[in-house]
Amino acid sequence: MIATRIASLTVLASFALHAQRTLADDYFSPTDERVRISLGAERLTSTTSLQSDSSTGVTGTDINAERQFGLDKSRWEPDFQALVRVDTRQRISIDYFMLDRSGNSIVGANPINFRDVTFLPGDPLQTQLSLRTLGITYEYSLWHSETLEIAATLGVHATDISASAKVQTQTRHVIQDEDQAGPVPTVGIDATWVISRRFYVGGRAQYLNIHVNNLDGSLGLYEFDALYRYRANVSVGLGFTAVRAHLASTQTTQPGFFDFNTNGPEVFIRVGF
Repeated sequence: MIATRIASLTVLASFALHAQRTLADDYFSPTDERVRISLGAERLTSTTSLQSDSSTGVTGTDINAERQFGLDKSRWEPDFQALVRVDTRQRISIDYFMLDRSGNSIVGANPINFRDVTFLPGDPLQTQLSLRTLGITYEYSLWHSETLEIAATLGVHATDISASAKVQTQTRHVIQDEDQAGPVPTVGIDATWVISRRFYVGGRAQYLNIHVNNLDGSLGLYEFDALYRYRANVSVGLGFTAVRAHLASTQTTQPGFFDFNTNGPEVFIRVGF
């Protein structure tokens, strides 16, 4: 997996270095880029809690996934973003976020009720938890100049949350899967400030809280980046990103809740034309 990510970064870097030769000294403003592609990696630290009540009304255990499921608190994940400018003030951006974790643990002194199964003290528990979002966002620049751009955003993020827990021994074999998926609309703001010919910073925030049919959900995406432009169309950046997701259901078919917070630094390379 790490080798694949390094190979992808190498290919993008090679492409960028080749492209910059045709634009050697043309340092156009980042606010004028028509196409932008960013590829990098994030070191994410996460906290997760969830509860899945049974189909018969038995209250599920309030689970700390990092402690009771043995999931990694920190790990590296790839990061991808792309932007296409339709005209001076309008643009479309695409971003993809994923966090896949697995863990192994031993159930403690208290049993764990997870949907329709109960894991008993001493059970060797194997778990998986993933969160994926694919977002498409329309952005309209309220302010646009060579040094500053501020845009209002309206997006839709297709979000999938899935969890699996199982015990496999010679005497016990139990497994439970959970999955929640659907589109989440978000509104927000995106800004770029060009400090100098070489340095610029950018940030974005997208959020929305919805209440529909006994379902309470929210999604927040936040990012701040500082970039150094070492060639006309190639920049390297350091940033900080955060994702917060909440889902609570009182529906009779799938009652329970899911709370997730992750944040951490990122490094990336950006190509713009």
